[in-house]
Amino acid sequence: MSEALLDERGLSKLRWRCRRGLLENDLFLQRFFERHEAHLTVRQAQALEQLMQLPDNDLLDLMLRRTEPAGEFDTADVKEVVAMLRT
Repeated sequence: MSEALLDERGLSKLRWRCRRGLLENDLFLQRFFERHEAHLTVRQAQALEQLMQLPDNDLLDLMLRRTEPAGEFDTADVKEVVAMLRT
């Protein structure tokens, strides 16, 4: 079963939501969108939205493999998006 892809409007909103205060985070997110925007699913977008609730330094720690998703972020969808951010 294929998952619904994120439409252009949803992608635009997600890009805007992903703007961060730390340049390092912006660089990771820019690379993420360059690689994955064409096949990003609604489910993955929701997981990325969830990650955007994190403070900048906590998000950076996840992307740099200093920490792993924990608590409410310890879900399969979030872990999938974190892996996509790390590659």
